[in-house]
Amino acid sequence: MRIIQIFLLTGGLLAAQAALAIGPVPVSLRNVPVPPVPGLLDGVNPIVVNKNAAIALGKALFWDQNVGSDGQACASCHFHAGADGRIKNQVNPGHNNGHTFDGLASGGAGPNHTLSLDDFPLHQFSNPADNTSQVIFSSDDVVGSAGSFGGQYKTTSQFSGANDQCLRSADPLFNVNRIGVRQVTSRNAPTVINAVFNHRNFWDGRANNVFNGSSPWGERDPNAGVWVKINALSVVKQKLHLINSSLASQAVAPPVNDVEMACQGRGWPDIGRKLLLRQPLQNQSVHPQDSVLGTLSLSNGASLKPGLKTTYKSLITQAFNPQYWAYSGVGPFGAPVSGVPYNQMEANFAMFFGIAIQLYESTLVSDQAPFDLSPIDASMKPTWRNVVAETPANTTTLVASLKNGVELFIHNHCNLCHAGPSLSLAAVATNAALLKPMPGASFGPPDTPIAFGPNALGPFNAASKGGLTQYGNTVTRDTNIQQLPKLMDLGFTNIGAVAVEDDPGLGGVDDFGNPLSFTEQYVGYLLGDSAAIIDPGVDSIRACDFISPLAYNLQINLPNYFLPSDGLIADGSREGVLRNQNCLNPVTAFIPAPTAAQANSAGSKMAIATQGAFKVPTLRNVELTGPYMHNGGMATLRQVLEFYGRHGNFSSDTQHFHLASFSTLLNSEQNITDLTNFLLSLTDERVRYQRAPFDHPQLTVMHGQVGNELQLTAGNPLNASLAQDQPLVIPAVGAGGSDAPTSAFLSASP
Repeated sequence: MRIIQIFLLTGGLLAAQAALAIGPVPVSLRNVPVPPVPGLLDGVNPIVVNKNAAIALGKALFWDQNVGSDGQACASCHFHAGADGRIKNQVNPGHNNGHTFDGLASGGAGPNHTLSLDDFPLHQFSNPADNTSQVIFSSDDVVGSAGSFGGQYKTTSQFSGANDQCLRSADPLFNVNRIGVRQVTSRNAPTVINAVFNHRNFWDGRANNVFNGSSPWGERDPNAGVWVKINALSVVKQKLHLINSSLASQAVAPPVNDVEMACQGRGWPDIGRKLLLRQPLQNQSVHPQDSVLGTLSLSNGASLKPGLKTTYKSLITQAFNPQYWAYSGVGPFGAPVSGVPYNQMEANFAMFFGIAIQLYESTLVSDQAPFDLSPIDASMKPTWRNVVAETPANTTTLVASLKNGVELFIHNHCNLCHAGPSLSLAAVATNAALLKPMPGASFGPPDTPIAFGPNALGPFNAASKGGLTQYGNTVTRDTNIQQLPKLMDLGFTNIGAVAVEDDPGLGGVDDFGNPLSFTEQYVGYLLGDSAAIIDPGVDSIRACDFISPLAYNLQINLPNYFLPSDGLIADGSREGVLRNQNCLNPVTAFIPAPTAAQANSAGSKMAIATQGAFKVPTLRNVELTGPYMHNGGMATLRQVLEFYGRHGNFSSDTQHFHLASFSTLLNSEQNITDLTNFLLSLTDERVRYQRAPFDHPQLTVMHGQVGNELQLTAGNPLNASLAQDQPLVIPAVGAGGSDAPTSAFLSASP
């Protein structure tokens, strides 16, 4: 009897549920609320007093090329279905010794190279389905995004001129025959569409969930804060703590980064000084039917004109609480090296910028894809009754293909990382909110709404197999490729796209030397080191929600788990609030005592998997957001499916186990077609045709430099040693969208 009891507690219960559900099913994004930000728009003293004005401010700032030091807007890397579809001068040399360009499979290489399908994938096997076959080509170069020329910041104009005054010269790496080209980022630009659901942003999670008002680092930054007017005679710098505001944290990084948008040494007050008195988008036309900016546009009818009939200063005063901008004095906020001291509005410009961008990007939710609108059956899988092809026979064939595609997605365990309505474990708060019972609340397709609660992501509490519960853990424990349990950040995985030593990803550190990973902080918590905890929530992780338990309060022999003989304490006992509520297996609601953790700190029981882990991206609109992976190493969906079918490119002890679970059925042409068809069903036609809310002002992106990778035309107006830009104009589009569809990367077929 005792043996049977132990079996049920340690495995039988989970096995029984696994027989009924093999993890979360993909679900619709319709009517899914964005994560709330307490204190931003609500409360007795909200930061934003006019949400619509703040959204207009955010959209203008996102698309305005004046934000950069040399014509770069945020949108310059996010104009193509929220991502970057450029193909010229998009290569970074990666992290190899000496930082030299390896060259690509086509034979081309380096600065100002024009990408082609022949360049992909960046790591190639003689048999694309077998990662034990011969490697016929490999490069650690990265397909990133062209940004700024860089240089040393000097000053800027408050009224006109897109470019800051900087000391510029050819970069020692990004040049052709000593003629400079724009620098390129070391990671691929992910889409901003649906990014509002991510708990953290950037591939390595460095855009903190908490926005501190002035930097990406949340509570990690001891110098962060905003200036608040107390009365007519005084201001004080205060901490800002806005949760679920990773988009704001992300937004304030690129404009002061000398690779992406800025000259080195430019600060946020300098950007404020440059923009506040200007017309927004003063050199870019705005469609009169723009869904956000149309009423402010100077355009009329078919006559498109640049700029808005307002200033950035006016939009800020409309949008934000006066305590952040109304102080008339100067002095406390510092001053440029030479010039007039900054005022309060300039000093707080990072806060205005970050919050406004977040509110604008929060409108960029693509929830009307065919998948989102399909009614679901009793097992919560789409019926595809909304799908119509050219003929009835073609419809029947397509529906059968889509149904098999969903089955392949689930049975090959894609669902264990691409979970929830945003199809990403990184959407921590959103997934947790949907799993919390809320009477009367529902989301999903209009004909078959889904109730909030433990079955919101699949019957029989299927979400728990992905480590998802209503409590919103940011850390879990799961198995690596050798099936050994390791602690991991939920929503970040090492899939073996590149060698771990090429890019540590989540295993890196912030500007203050702290680990980016929440897992490493949780290890500090287990060890009893309170100083190791720098992010909120790490000290309230629920161990019983881990996919693979950390401990069993049972007299059994499991070498990779903490047991009573090691020394256990009830999870939450340190804080006086036990974390054993609603546990699937109550005997796992225990953690090692600090002495037990310290005794095993170098052993398998405390092992972590953070090196080479990156944020799980959304799959929505994925056909339009190539190239794929954090290194941009794959150009087509087929290359991605082949990658997963061969279980990745590089194996390491931090590689996630589920990558080894992909079935060889993916090598079937029909199954590749069916899974691809399912991925195509995730495209929202409003994104494809740039219809509201995905319409936008005119944008000119720098699509490489005049010339090629062997020879350039010098004489850029910024500096004679720099190559001339090759502009690509993206026309202004109103709410009705464009007749021309957004194409796949390199116009490739899936």
